[in-house]
Amino acid sequence: MKKKVTSTDIAHAAGVSQSTVSMILNKKYDVSFAKETVEKVENAAKELGYVPPKRKTRKGTKREKLLVVFCPNLTNPYYVMLLQGIEAHAKEKGFGLFVCNTQRDLRMEERYLKMMWQLRPLGIIYTCNPSHCFMDLVGEIAEQIPVAIVNNQNEKMNVDAVELDNSKLGRVMAKHLLELGHRKVAYIAPPLTARQKQRSKRVEGFLKEYEKAGLRDQVIIKAAKEEIDLDVAHIDSEYKIGYELTKELLNETTDVTAIVGLNDMIAFGVMDALHEAKIKVPADVSVMGCDNTLFARMHNMNLTTIEHFVTFKGRDACDIIMKKIASHHSANLETAPISTYHVEYEPQLIVRGTTTYAKNARKKKN
Repeated sequence: MKKKVTSTDIAHAAGVSQSTVSMILNKKYDVSFAKETVEKVENAAKELGYVPPKRKTRKGTKREKLLVVFCPNLTNPYYVMLLQGIEAHAKEKGFGLFVCNTQRDLRMEERYLKMMWQLRPLGIIYTCNPSHCFMDLVGEIAEQIPVAIVNNQNEKMNVDAVELDNSKLGRVMAKHLLELGHRKVAYIAPPLTARQKQRSKRVEGFLKEYEKAGLRDQVIIKAAKEEIDLDVAHIDSEYKIGYELTKELLNETTDVTAIVGLNDMIAFGVMDALHEAKIKVPADVSVMGCDNTLFARMHNMNLTTIEHFVTFKGRDACDIIMKKIASHHSANLETAPISTYHVEYEPQLIVRGTTTYAKNARKKKN
C-alpha cells in the first residue's frame, strides 16, 4: 500500500518548514513569501502526488436559522428595546440574531447590505428607514430575502413595514404641557434631516398642537447640526445634544417654562444642564422626554415621558418576517405579497416628577 504523502514530506522535498507548506497549500499566505518558494512547494506537492485531505462535514447539518437586524446605533435605549422585542420573538421560533450597527454611516450601511448576498439570512429587519440612496438595493435584496422595516407613517416603501405615527407622540407631549399652562417652550432635537424623517415628524406633531392653541411662535426649536450624525455615535452623543443645546438656549433666553427632549437620552442632558445652571426641575422649568426607557424610571431621574410600547413593535417586525418565511415555503404562492402592517399602539403619557404647572399658570390657579 502506497504511503500517504504528508506536508512533512513536501517540506523535506522543498527545503522549507512545515508551517510554510501548510500556509502555501491552504492559500493562506501573502506577499511575504517569495514567488520561487511558492512554486517550489507547489511543484514538490505535485511530484510527490500530494492529495489534499477532504474537509469533514457532519451529515444532516441544518442551515443556521438566522435573522439580520440593521440598527442606526446602539447607544440609544430605544433601539435596544426594539432589539429585545425582536430577539424575544426570534428565540421562540428558534432563530439567532446578527446585529449590524451602521452608526448612521452610509459606508457601513452599504458594506453590511452587500454582505447579505453571502450571509444569506432567512430574514432582515431594519429598525428605522434605510438611507434613501440604498432603497433600490434593499428592494433587490427583498426579492430574495424577506425584509421588514420599522418606519414612519406616510413613507412610501416597496417592502413590508411596521408603521409608526411619530407625529402622534409629539402631539401627546404638547397637549400635556399646554394643559399645565406652558406657553413659552423649547424643543431640543438631534439633526432634523431627510434621512431621519421620524425625528421631524415628532417635532411637527408637537408644533401642530401649539399652532392650534395659537402659540406656534412661542416654541423654540433647537436641533443639532447635521455633522453630528456623520460622526461615529458615542455612548453619550444624544445626552450631549441635550446638554449642549440647553446651555445655548439658556444663553439666548430665560423665559421658557418647559423644555422637551425628542427622546429620553436628550432629556437627561437637558436636566443636567439645568442642574448645572441651578435651575430647579420642575419648580422653575419642566422637562419631558419620550420612549419611557429604563433610565427614565429610575428614582433620581423620575422623568415624565411617553410610553409607546417599543418592545412590542420589535416583536411585530419579527412576526412579519416569520409570516414571510412561511409564505416563501408555500407551494401555492408564485410571488409573495408586499404588505404594510399598520400596527399602532396608543401612546400613553407617563407623568412623573419632572413636569408641573408653569409658574404663571400656578398664580392664576391660586
